[in-house]
Amino acid sequence: YVMLLTLSPYTPRYRDRVSPPGVMIRPYLNGFTIAFNVSQPSTWQPYVDSMHHFLAAYDDKVQEEKNIECVPGQYFIQGGNDSEEKKACQFKRSLLQNCSGIEDPTFGYSKGQPCILLKMNRIIGYRPGAGVPVSVDCKVQKGNESHLRSVDFYPGNGTFDLMYYPYYGKFTHVNYTSPLVAMHFTDVQRNYLVPIQCSLNGKGIINDLNSDRFLGRIIFTLSIGK
Repeated sequence: YVMLLTLSPYTPRYRDRVSPPGVMIRPYLNGFTIAFNVSQPSTWQPYVDSMHHFLAAYDDKVQEEKNIECVPGQYFIQGGNDSEEKKACQFKRSLLQNCSGIEDPTFGYSKGQPCILLKMNRIIGYRPGAGVPVSVDCKVQKGNESHLRSVDFYPGNGTFDLMYYPYYGKFTHVNYTSPLVAMHFTDVQRNYLVPIQCSLNGKGIINDLNSDRFLGRIIFTLSIGK
């Protein structure tokens, strides 16, 4: 009990060996297979609903009210006591462009060109990329590489801007919304199970550990029918 009293509820005592981040995707409904038929809205509507629900916190007006505009390209270091509330940088869903759900409310699913969002797990104090933004790429995990012919990334060229880091914890960084990278699969082979691996790339990132399929990468399957 005495030892517990010495621990801070706001930040870990030791952060000299911060683990590299894992990643997760949205939509995530029933496992890591996203399967639907373009001509049957009932098969893809649950994915669309999940995306809208997840992105509600990223609505431009919500972000403008709760968070501040930050300087891109550099870490947002905040001093003061650990218990002081920290400011959070705006991440507006409009940054996701074709995958924002604003112009196309179906996120491409009605056209057989689905959008999938990638987010890094939150780690208190972590500064990814050692000063260089971490990027994302995708490829066929196993099988015919020609089954994945085109992927667009938003925002920009698919990077996590440094200004969203470090994260200071849920008690003080109360309005923090994790930055996202949207992956727009604009040309995927139809009527096939296409296993895809999307990975983080940057200094200090580990994405090739066979015993952990979520560390620095994620593997999922696209099955798009007509």
